Amino acid sequence: MAKVAIIGGTGLYAMEGLQIKEQLAVDTPFGAPSAALQRGELDGQELLFLPRHGEGHRLLPTEINFRANIYALKMHGVEQVIAVSAVGSMKEELAPRHFVVPEQLFDNTRQRAATFFGDGIAAHVSMAHPFCVRLSKHLHHAAQASGAAAHYGGTYICIEGPTFSSQAESQLYRQLGFDIIGMTAATETKLAREAEMCYALLACVTDYDCWHPDHDKVTTAAVLNCLRANTADARRIVGAALPQVASQARHCACGTTLQTAIATAPQHISAAAKQRLQVLRGGVLDCRA
Repeated sequence: MAKVAIIGGTGLYAMEGLQIKEQLAVDTPFGAPSAALQRGELDGQELLFLPRHGEGHRLLPTEINFRANIYALKMHGVEQVIAVSAVGSMKEELAPRHFVVPEQLFDNTRQRAATFFGDGIAAHVSMAHPFCVRLSKHLHHAAQASGAAAHYGGTYICIEGPTFSSQAESQLYRQLGFDIIGMTAATETKLAREAEMCYALLACVTDYDCWHPDHDKVTTAAVLNCLRANTADARRIVGAALPQVASQARHCACGTTLQTAIATAPQHISAAAKQRLQVLRGGVLDCRA
């Protein structure tokens, strides 16, 4: 089983150099993931790859079945997720073609299923530090070593989309102190935390949203053009990070999130709920039955 997965976002629908051994069609209690999981090796490291938006970029951010994506990775033994996403920049110094590994998150989505719980079982996990610090630092160090313009820290605001921001929205986000803007990471991060996975984001800056006087609008064509230039760098950064990520034991708290998170009284956890969530942490649920 692969213990590391890469989730590819806009512009990264396949990993160049990934020697695919198997395509894994997966069904989960939450439905099918965006695409079949690709199991293979990159620079000698075994991993799983999943294109977030499906083959051919068919899915809007709100249409992505995030629960199925994360659950499918968990079913196949994934413990650590490196996500790659296109983002807009709220700061002059975070220029297009730069990379950001954020520390904080603000969720401004409205229509997402962002938890595995409910329907008979309640749990509340901590999101004080939404991205795994250990994994994020590995990713940032790899980005620096690759020679890319890489920044560590800052806050990612996640909007519903699919439209880009209005100028009024963009200016407000800047006033609130956000650093980068995207449409997917908040939901993934929350679900990965519930699944007791380490999760870090390599954010590829493609534009200045629409606040910048020289960039008063964002277009899909411009974003994709920038991403095409960034893809090789992103692949090199991920490849450089993998040996450290895969070889070191996890010493963070990500892997024990659910030990104190379940609020439902043991006698009220149904067999159906335990069955539905057994891949997440069957042992904890079993001992509370």
